[in-house]
Amino acid sequence: MSQSRILTAESVTAGHADKLCDLIADSILDAILTRDRFARVSCEVLVTTGMVVVTGQITTKSYVDINNVVRETVRQVGYNDPIIGFDHNSCAVVVMLEEQSEDVAIGVDRKGAGDQGVVIGYATDEGRALPIDMHFMPTAAFLANRLAERLAAVREAGKISYLYPDGKVQVSVRYEGDKPTALTNVIVSAHHHVGTDLARLRRDLKRVVVKSVLEPTGLLTKETEILINPVGPFAEGGPRADAGLSGRKITVDCYGSACPHGGSALSGKDPTKPDRSGAYGARWVAKNLVAAGLARRCSVEIAYVIGLPQPIAVEVDSYGTGRLRDDRLSKLVREQFDLSPAGVIENLDLRRPIYAQTATYGHFGRVGSDFTWESLSHLDRLSGLAPRRRTTAGRGSGSKAGSGKSGSKRTRARTGKGDKR
Repeated sequence: MSQSRILTAESVTAGHADKLCDLIADSILDAILTRDRFARVSCEVLVTTGMVVVTGQITTKSYVDINNVVRETVRQVGYNDPIIGFDHNSCAVVVMLEEQSEDVAIGVDRKGAGDQGVVIGYATDEGRALPIDMHFMPTAAFLANRLAERLAAVREAGKISYLYPDGKVQVSVRYEGDKPTALTNVIVSAHHHVGTDLARLRRDLKRVVVKSVLEPTGLLTKETEILINPVGPFAEGGPRADAGLSGRKITVDCYGSACPHGGSALSGKDPTKPDRSGAYGARWVAKNLVAAGLARRCSVEIAYVIGLPQPIAVEVDSYGTGRLRDDRLSKLVREQFDLSPAGVIENLDLRRPIYAQTATYGHFGRVGSDFTWESLSHLDRLSGLAPRRRTTAGRGSGSKAGSGKSGSKRTRARTGKGDKR
């Protein structure tokens, strides 16, 4: 009998105070990289009632009007009216920046890592039987981000006119063995105008947001508990209600509760920081391993040391689903992928102003020309390295061998939805 378990993940909209900080930090990074692709940026942001504080270390040959970048980002998110309690015109912007330490710069100039750190990438084919493409992401994390993204989209499009920018969602998924079978709980908390009728809000969000995103998955059932604004009114939100800090939603940014997290934030950092480029490299590796059929799911852990040009450790954990032993998979990764900081930056073309779009709704599981770490660039070469299967075990067997040769073909077919580059 397969074991039943529940995994939960949350996400937030761009108007959430913490996410607003991430978005401001990455918008500043993009503005600088547009003018100076070799700039060094480590930007931290704090927001509270009526104030945005920008600090950190930035070294660049260019000039950027950071005050203007901050205000324009706040406006685009939707904080453009004093009645909301926070807006782009009246908020104070305090900028306190320094240059990068010369000691750190020396190591980066030698193509070494810009900091020490441990990063973890993850991929899973658990969604292979679902009617939508999960892009090798854990189901709960993927759906939570899509739900938050939809909540923001309906507000921006005016489909629900009484919404404000802040919002949070949470999704719980029941598994039988390694297969997602149903959504047990869905929670949506939406920031809204004063005096909004809550019954109307709950009806509208259930129809336009929850069902729109989740019904196509086949996981939404009559038993799914849907809670919308469970506390009641949410008229005071954003920085007016909660202080925000960049780097406080790192699990939302990555894979939810499906795997460990290295512990470092991504947003506000240029690609010489392995916290960011290493995390992208680790996801790139994990996704290619799973897509090639070398594991049903796996995490890739990479350890970097400041100033050193190569990682000191690269380890793969296939959770018992690997077609090869984990030590052989780790060796294979070191042979097939250049995971040096310079190698990741070059192979994934990371010195571009692409980062504001990553700051909200997840850094992973979003296929597009700018999300190069989602590409299946190594699929063909890795597929040829997988040992032949001796059995054709059923798709739900949970065996190491997986689902036989036909399953391998199905996996390849599913990667054809714009993933391969």
